[in-house]
Amino acid sequence: MRKRVGIAAVAAAFAVTAAACGGTADTATEAPAEETPAEAPAEEAPAEAPADDIEIGFVTHVVGNPFIQQIIDAALQAGEDLGVTVTVAGPTGGEADAQLAAVENLVAAGVDGIATSVPSSSMDNALNAIIDSGIPVATFNLLSPAVNAPYVGEKSVESGRILGARIVELLGGEQQAKGTVVVGICFPGFPVLENRAKGVQEALAKAPGIKVEGPFDVKVDAAENYSKWEGLYQANPDVAALVGLCAPDVESLGQLKAKNPKAKFIAGGYDLTPGNVAAIANDTAQVSLGQTPFMQGYLPVYMLVQAIRDGVKLEPGFVDAGTEIATSNPLQVIQPYGLPQLTFDELAVIAGDPKKSREFYQPLVDGIIKNWQAEVQPIANESS
Repeated sequence: MRKRVGIAAVAAAFAVTAAACGGTADTATEAPAEETPAEAPAEEAPAEAPADDIEIGFVTHVVGNPFIQQIIDAALQAGEDLGVTVTVAGPTGGEADAQLAAVENLVAAGVDGIATSVPSSSMDNALNAIIDSGIPVATFNLLSPAVNAPYVGEKSVESGRILGARIVELLGGEQQAKGTVVVGICFPGFPVLENRAKGVQEALAKAPGIKVEGPFDVKVDAAENYSKWEGLYQANPDVAALVGLCAPDVESLGQLKAKNPKAKFIAGGYDLTPGNVAAIANDTAQVSLGQTPFMQGYLPVYMLVQAIRDGVKLEPGFVDAGTEIATSNPLQVIQPYGLPQLTFDELAVIAGDPKKSREFYQPLVDGIIKNWQAEVQPIANESS
């Protein structure tokens, strides 16, 4: 094993570096001490968990976001199942420089593998250098094809097509739909989000009566996000639909609709966070697409542990996390990979309870996650 420094020292070093980059950072650590692998491996562990003192650095592009927390929860659960330490870090505002600083600090501290999202190509060279040094890397949620590592996430353009088609359907279908559709993006320039926008616009373009405006920058902070959407609605009071590409949007749009009960706009977007699920359930928003955050958190850790313990070579490739679809009319949840269909009450519980989520996604652990090497596609398929 490589030499480590204490977690507190890692957090302190990251805070200093992130401040120098103009960002802020929060670092969370894995399971409590009493749940370390030598004492209490989880009952659902896919394999017996040897106590070999492996540490995985798990770095997200933003912390404090409910959707990202769902990914983190799954990564920590993978650590418990597999008997490894998972150390979580990331900036609060999506700054790629601060995120890379977190990665590099964890590597300097002696982690055995890195799982990270990649919001900017500015991270590519450093991540490839880490891989070349012998430290395995797996990526999730935000993709840069130039990183020589496997990627776990949605099919981003296709996901946008699915959302756009749902919006067209809610507006009356390709021949009848008309009016202005305003699109918002929380991180302009993030390739996966730009791909979503491309797919949404492709689907909306099939309805000749629809005019698309945007995507406009609607920010990721919840308060800013709501304010941006409120401004877009005030500027377009007769808008037919408001469509967000990020996790905060559906909840914000639901709040906006509740505040303006005479408004007739359709609201749609992404992720099955508790606030988004509530908006769909009360019909202040009409559709939200999940991207199976459990898969995006659990599988990268599983890949890294196999690379470290078993010598599995991690190469560039894409594993589709799967698309979940929640709608208000009919009130239903469509799950990928043959998972059991959920009622909305069940979905609301899973969205806010990591333990219940872990129980629900056990078939993924036993199936696609355990056999992930058979599921790898060319990286180009992510945006096909």
